[in-house]
Amino acid sequence: MELKISPSVGVARLGNSRKQFCLSPDEIGGLPYEADASGNKLGPIKNFKDDESQVRRQGQLFKVFDADGKELTANSSNVSLMEWTVHLANKKAAWYQYSELEGNLLYGEENSYKNRGVEFRNPSLKTEKERQTLIIDPGPRSVSGPNQEIGFDKSNVPPGYPSQYPPEEVTSGTAIKTLGDLKTDDDGRLIVLGGYGNAGGNEPLTSYGGSNTWHDDIADGPVYCSIIFNDGTPPATLEAWVIVGSPDFAPEIVNISNLSDSMFDVGVRSFNLVPGMCQHGIFNASYKVNYQRDILPIIKRFASYQWVANVQSMIAFSSNVFDFSDPSEENKANRENYFSYFRRPNDKLNSVPNEPQSQLFKTNGDDSFPMMPLNSGSNSVSNETIVKFLSLNDTQYFMLKQWANGNFENNPNYEPFPISKEDQASVGNCVGLPMCPGIEVTWSVQNSKIYAAPFVISNQKGIGGYNTIGLTPSRDECEGGGCEPGDLTKRMACPWQADFFQCTVQPVNFTNPNFNKDTRVTTTEEKTENVWVGSNTVFKDDQTIEKDPVKEPLPPTYYSYWWPPQSPWDVLTGETTLEGQMHSHLPAGQQMNYARGINSFVQMVEHWSSMAFIRNTNSQDKGFPYFTETERTNELFSFVEYGVGQVSGNGDDNETTIPVFYIEDDLKRIGEKNERAKKLVSFLEKRAFKKISVSKNGLGTPRSGTRMRR
Repeated sequence: MELKISPSVGVARLGNSRKQFCLSPDEIGGLPYEADASGNKLGPIKNFKDDESQVRRQGQLFKVFDADGKELTANSSNVSLMEWTVHLANKKAAWYQYSELEGNLLYGEENSYKNRGVEFRNPSLKTEKERQTLIIDPGPRSVSGPNQEIGFDKSNVPPGYPSQYPPEEVTSGTAIKTLGDLKTDDDGRLIVLGGYGNAGGNEPLTSYGGSNTWHDDIADGPVYCSIIFNDGTPPATLEAWVIVGSPDFAPEIVNISNLSDSMFDVGVRSFNLVPGMCQHGIFNASYKVNYQRDILPIIKRFASYQWVANVQSMIAFSSNVFDFSDPSEENKANRENYFSYFRRPNDKLNSVPNEPQSQLFKTNGDDSFPMMPLNSGSNSVSNETIVKFLSLNDTQYFMLKQWANGNFENNPNYEPFPISKEDQASVGNCVGLPMCPGIEVTWSVQNSKIYAAPFVISNQKGIGGYNTIGLTPSRDECEGGGCEPGDLTKRMACPWQADFFQCTVQPVNFTNPNFNKDTRVTTTEEKTENVWVGSNTVFKDDQTIEKDPVKEPLPPTYYSYWWPPQSPWDVLTGETTLEGQMHSHLPAGQQMNYARGINSFVQMVEHWSSMAFIRNTNSQDKGFPYFTETERTNELFSFVEYGVGQVSGNGDDNETTIPVFYIEDDLKRIGEKNERAKKLVSFLEKRAFKKISVSKNGLGTPRSGTRMRR
């Protein structure tokens, strides 16, 4: 019997609510689902937070299907036993410091971590045995039958397994004591729940990407389902994978190049997934794409970015300035002109002096217009392996080119690609590009060596394979041989909240393909002359003052967004009640900075759950979306208007004010605002969070443009 777990790669998400959870969406751009206490799926989600204003964890539901699409459950008549086993791990502290694209073997062996001289996180631990202690490895957990539950904490480590947990006490943040839970619903289906969004360490924070002694509860690992039948069918053990990522604060808005697109690109170019389109990495120039399946989703994604970013120039690419679905020869010039605004992907192994992804503008005589997509590339921050601006992936670019040339069908009854809707949907709500490092996972997912088949992660040792030796701290799965638990997420920032403070917008140099950043040295010469007039005595005192060097984006720069569907930046306020606006201090419909009030990385680590969920508040009418902030914890923040004259010293300037949002130190004052604030304060007082200290040398300047906000 041919069976498979669906999805092949699932995505659960962190949340800090101890009371409630929800279930992951089952379509790209879909909302999560409500669930009862056992994980039984109910209707679309109502609230993303609980009554204490804490974010609900998002569980990934796994099912088993046969080749005909019929589901098998623990209650199926021919099933004697259905046992699920999951092995989650977090390898971040044991891996290398994140260094943009250094270490990415798609750029050749010379770009390996070793050849690039990239340092490990926590470098004081030298040997493999010492570094293995940096891995959060609780070992596997198993559940079978309906309505069962088990956690990934110390109390239930499998006998004999060499588990590893970080210290139970930390001096900053919150100690990591679990990576999540497993549940089964009424039919024995599996729900994987991740951790609570915690991060902590025993040394001051020194950087945004990976400070020594710090851990968080992001994770990933294999999922197994072992089935014993009662009708003579041989037993089966099936495999899948699960990623535990950060919350998706705008789940209905999809990245232009999502993780499903990245996995599809690998499948097409490396596994002959669609042989009519591409064989052995060579695209077929006569292949006909389908407008509804291959082109329209890209166009729709361009339209939705306006709700989370100021990207006016992108709107033209979704505005039906001509009939995008018309394949006629008469319409070809329009399609070709549209396509000409898309930059070509760089060739990773054959770089050229002026890479296509270093180009910002398309020029039209004396005019110019930004090329698409209008995002930062996968390395716009360092000068090693520069990728300044985003392009579509190779397969997306090929399909758009076919459309421009007229090689497409406009047929809504298209043949789907040989990947299930469920497999595409689970990863389709994650970032696929750019990857610096990304949000859920990073550029390793573009490497065919980590896959056993399209959308199927290669598993190094299989079920029980680590029971005596545990996990390996320094092995690079991109060299081949399959993945261990924790490998897909080990390159991500630690603490994970860095992705929401540092990775939002980026000023990108667009004139020099060899530089993203440069060191600016500011020198001021002061010439002083003292003259005593009567005696004509003169004393000259010339000084040269040199400020500390500053490494910064080389001007001129362009204000570029990273991944606004995952990390929104420019959003509409949504409070429409009197009480709501008294606490938000803003009218509805005003575009504001999404992270207003969170004014430091330390505050983001502590108060990430206060941010809003961006939601379509007119979802009943598909033609007229209206995305606004919902469930922002406005009670946490205080507000004051400062007159510009308080800065300039000119009283006339006070007729213009600047809004300032900040977090009160006094929890009692916050709790007095309303009943919801009182519950919030009760939660904050009970949690085991310790004030975070920062290195005396600071964290350095954020690599992005989060510092100066509109």
